[in-house]
Amino acid sequence: MYIAQVPNNNNNDNQAAANRIAKYDELASTHIFYPVAIETRGTWNHWAVELVQEIGRRATLITGEPRESTFLFQQLSIALQRGNAVAFLNTFDSD
Repeated sequence: MYIAQVPNNNNNDNQAAANRIAKYDELASTHIFYPVAIETRGTWNHWAVELVQEIGRRATLITGEPRESTFLFQQLSIALQRGNAVAFLNTFDSD
């Protein structure tokens, strides 16, 4: 089965995010730092999910729309797809 052969890099993603948190630890007294990783294959590290959910919760408080988190996830996913399409199209010669 193909899916079983696909490596799960979620632990690697979380480790990379933890390394970034440690790197910027000195800013903790003046800034809030969230390492956000959204992979092309669609995985999000747990800090990214928590951040988007929190932004969605706060937007819901302002707008009253309970689907704000869902909308935000959709918008970010579309932005990622658009970015991937641009990157892909830029691999071709324009001549």
